[in-house]
Amino acid sequence: MASFVEELWSSIFVPGPTPTLLVATNVTFAALQLVLFVLLLATKSIHFIALSLLSAGLWYSINWFAREVRLAQLAQEAEKKKQAEAEDGPDKGKGTGAVEGGSDTETEDITALKTSTSAIATGSAASNTLRPVERDPKKRPSFGADSSGYVSTDSDWEKVGDT
Repeated sequence: MASFVEELWSSIFVPGPTPTLLVATNVTFAALQLVLFVLLLATKSIHFIALSLLSAGLWYSINWFAREVRLAQLAQEAEKKKQAEAEDGPDKGKGTGAVEGGSDTETEDITALKTSTSAIATGSAASNTLRPVERDPKKRPSFGADSSGYVSTDSDWEKVGDT
């Protein structure tokens, strides 16, 4: 029992549904259903039927969601494995592509990087980014968080004081 509690505590910090967490969730919902059934028998109140139905719906949806998350994790792992195999497949035995004749896109990327670095060094990139933005004359300017566009002035407060 102590190891289950330790596993449950550590599973809280692990992303995704863990088997220990799902067992604890299912046991808790089963206990809740049992308590609601006993209360229904004791009080004969229809409210406990409604609560039981809501609890059962939540219980089912949690298990469904955990199943979907697990399927998504498995699909993601399979996709990563497929990408790793695709990347390793053609380049096996060649070494790195950058050293031994890399692809054209790698050369283009390096050229673009050199060009952007030299543009930043000369300041031409900075002059392009500092141009003022033209505004649409039909659109009202925004003055911060107030979405109405109304800006308060001191004269408005004087009007309040005069009345």
